[in-house]
Amino acid sequence: MTVACLGTGIGGSGDIAIGDAYHVSRGAVCVNPSWVESSQVDAEVRRFESAIATAGEQLRRVRQQIPGDTPPDIAEFIDTHLLMLEDKALSSQPIHLIRSQGLSAEWALQQHRDALIRVFEQIEDTYLRTRRDDLDHVVDRILDILLEHQAPAFDDLAGRIVLAEDLMPADLILMKNQGIAGFVTDYGGPMSHTAILARSLGLPAVVGARGVCRCLRHGERLILDAANGVVLAGADTATLLQFEALRSAAISRTAELRRRGAGPTVTRDGATLTINANIELAEDVDVARANGADGVGLYRTEFLYMNRDTPPSEDEHYRAYRDVVDGMRGRPITIRTLDLGADKQPGGGAHGAASSNPALGLRAIRLCLKEPELFYPQVRAILRASAHGRVRLMLPMLTSAWEVDQAKRIIALVMRQLDADGIDYDRGIPIGGMIEVPAAALNARAFARRLDFLSIGTNDLIQYTLAIDRVDDELTYLYDPGHPAVLRLIREVIDAGRATGVPVSMCGEMAGDLAFVPLLLGMGLREFSMQPAAILDLREYVRDLDSGELERIATCVLDDPTQPDPLDAFTRTLHTH
Repeated sequence: MTVACLGTGIGGSGDIAIGDAYHVSRGAVCVNPSWVESSQVDAEVRRFESAIATAGEQLRRVRQQIPGDTPPDIAEFIDTHLLMLEDKALSSQPIHLIRSQGLSAEWALQQHRDALIRVFEQIEDTYLRTRRDDLDHVVDRILDILLEHQAPAFDDLAGRIVLAEDLMPADLILMKNQGIAGFVTDYGGPMSHTAILARSLGLPAVVGARGVCRCLRHGERLILDAANGVVLAGADTATLLQFEALRSAAISRTAELRRRGAGPTVTRDGATLTINANIELAEDVDVARANGADGVGLYRTEFLYMNRDTPPSEDEHYRAYRDVVDGMRGRPITIRTLDLGADKQPGGGAHGAASSNPALGLRAIRLCLKEPELFYPQVRAILRASAHGRVRLMLPMLTSAWEVDQAKRIIALVMRQLDADGIDYDRGIPIGGMIEVPAAALNARAFARRLDFLSIGTNDLIQYTLAIDRVDDELTYLYDPGHPAVLRLIREVIDAGRATGVPVSMCGEMAGDLAFVPLLLGMGLREFSMQPAAILDLREYVRDLDSGELERIATCVLDDPTQPDPLDAFTRTLHTH
């Protein structure tokens, strides 16, 4: 048996797949610089517009093949691409380049794609940064049509493990309908749309296995262990039977969890936990509610600012928030104010010279306080939505208590304006803050005295504490949620909440990682917010834990200044009990 590849595993359908390898050629489309004669410009524009229309027809046919009982977030991928095809922001500039410079349709589109990608690369939110996948997939589909590439023929895929450089969402849906067992891609990460769609479709996958697909032979039997990000080739019969048994057991367990339905999440010794969902779109609400989420612990609002030339209006904000409030049917919703900025202004404008380090630049609450015309309409919309349900407002990337005081002054001013306008809202709306900067964690008690709740954003807290870019492939080995410094900062925030009586939650990826949940419980954390797909497993897992025992072990380990690896020591001690 040989280990064929090691990448990022995306669990689904029991996390294990066994099948024959099936190579699919679906890499990036290569475009060479080219121009047309002036007499051909009008025809070239028509060729470009025809390609967009054809791409739309292809996607609509794919959408019609999605079964009616499929979760709505899957169809959302196709709808997003259709909306992009209809958006003049995608088509107007290439047409301008064709007419003004005589560029060929494919070269004009490639130039526009490159310009848009430079904008995406300035976005600091990892989820939104990876939304450039949508742009790549849509543009590649149009280029395939312009260059008259044949679409890959997906025949006889039932039970196979697909190997590709990357996969378009529409292709992946077609493959799912044909019954593929799983897939492996050279590119992608845990927050790429290929990975997100794999979770929604329940497909085991390994993404980001750079260059390894070329080493696997078409037709050879593979074992895909998505839970560990591993693909095995050349396994003997005993190993195949072992993994088949593991797969069957995992599938049965997931079905049982869904049959049990929702209910309070209580540990073995009676500690009640709150398990919330992180969402980006109103469509995510259905999955969160189906998986038993107690509420929404993080509603990212940045999607409202994407793929447009001007910021969203107050009414656009309000309609989006109202949809989520209505969809959660009385459960609490935490709406995070916009976390965009650095050198790119929401809506496409620029803030002067580009920042040499956007992660440390003018973004999030800093941007909102500097340019309150962005902040006012969002705050008004959040307050208006609070009249229809249990809404909380959360401020991102706080570093000083002064920022909280300034933001609360603006919120109070908006409240007075709503009172004057006779508009209803929750006058006691809870106002909280994200603790995702080491300075804020170390000064958590000052924030707790000014706010109604705190939420630990571990994704940024880890990268700022360890001085690494969490989306830089060269530094992933340094991204360590269990680093002693990170754990001490998390504990500092939880202790600050206990001392002041202010609730503390965690909304970063760490909150849904079962490897860290026992230690977090031992630190005293009782509110978790995560991707909706992670909720079922976590709810079941914590019911077998004793929070009192975990707290005793965590205290011993974390209070020992000589302990080089607190997480390892905690885990070893726990396993001996």
